[in-house]
Amino acid sequence: MNIIISLGHPAHYHLFKYVAKNLSDRGHNIHWVITSKDILEKLLIADNVNYTVLSSYQKNSMMGKLSKLFTSTKELIKTAKKNKPDIFVGCLSQIGYAAQILRKQSIFVGEDDFYYTWQQGIITYPFVSTILAPNITNNSIFSCKKTPYYGYQKLSYLHPNQFTPDKSVVEKYFPSEKPYFILRFAQLKAYHDLVSHAHGINTEIAQHLIDILLPHGDVYITSERPLEPQYEKYRLHINPLDIHHVLAFAKLYIGDSQSMSVEAAMLGTPSLRFNDFAGRIGILEELEHKYELTYAIPPSEPERLYEKIIELLSMSNLRDIFQQRRQKMLADKIDVTAFFTWFIENYPESKRIMKENFDYQYRFK
Repeated sequence: MNIIISLGHPAHYHLFKYVAKNLSDRGHNIHWVITSKDILEKLLIADNVNYTVLSSYQKNSMMGKLSKLFTSTKELIKTAKKNKPDIFVGCLSQIGYAAQILRKQSIFVGEDDFYYTWQQGIITYPFVSTILAPNITNNSIFSCKKTPYYGYQKLSYLHPNQFTPDKSVVEKYFPSEKPYFILRFAQLKAYHDLVSHAHGINTEIAQHLIDILLPHGDVYITSERPLEPQYEKYRLHINPLDIHHVLAFAKLYIGDSQSMSVEAAMLGTPSLRFNDFAGRIGILEELEHKYELTYAIPPSEPERLYEKIIELLSMSNLRDIFQQRRQKMLADKIDVTAFFTWFIENYPESKRIMKENFDYQYRFK
């Protein structure tokens, strides 16, 4: 089978890298297509993956994004005619359009609730064959297209069956025995960010965070947006493929990025996210209120953020508590990589099986 996998974010590559390896090992042909963002291309290059760039430059406006959508769809159709896929899989809206035009099947893999990414949903969901999403995700009027599963996208690469944190990786860059903290500054320029006028960690708050954290350990910053000169000394310089080893042993993660907040939670690293989506994302709400692995604080309440950090730093057995919470979460979830591999390889029969027997997924633990 020929399979096109589409990516638009660094986390998307991690999401599919083990699934793609499984499918390749079973004799299927994988062709990667991307719209470039942040370190996505660096990850592919570091793993020696061949890929096609559908679009790279975009203006940070809705019109710029729509222009990019049109040009990248044209490029995807051109690429598909050359590679002759049997199915399109991935996280880009473009796969739905190309699949419709070429009369192929498409599986859109997402985990965002419809009401806060409705603008992407409206231009995507009517055109894809299937939406593969966690059971907690609310797909609203498009739930009829959804195949739900008990898991999270980021478990596809952070489940213990795929990933074991390694301190020796951390020690390539700095001593792992000294406590350290990861700060993440997102660009906040995605569709939902622009529509919601999203806010996050500004310069004043960043400085206050650093002042609180430095007496307790080292601070490292990873940032999509340009850093102010005074923060360059804190920039994390590592191979991007090593970020999850570094994140796994951090004492705290603090950021305005949803993606890395979930990754930290998957690893049992206390996670604080500070942006306008606090309390509005189903997956993060479950991770916060059911598993107590992350905390959401809106930008209007920076004092709450500082107080929560101080509270966590005062806990002597912080890591043990969060690792126990992580184990509780893992016990409830499936091995997403194994499930995705089966679902894609056997589609559309796999969709029928899941509809008739939802518990079939528990074979993938």
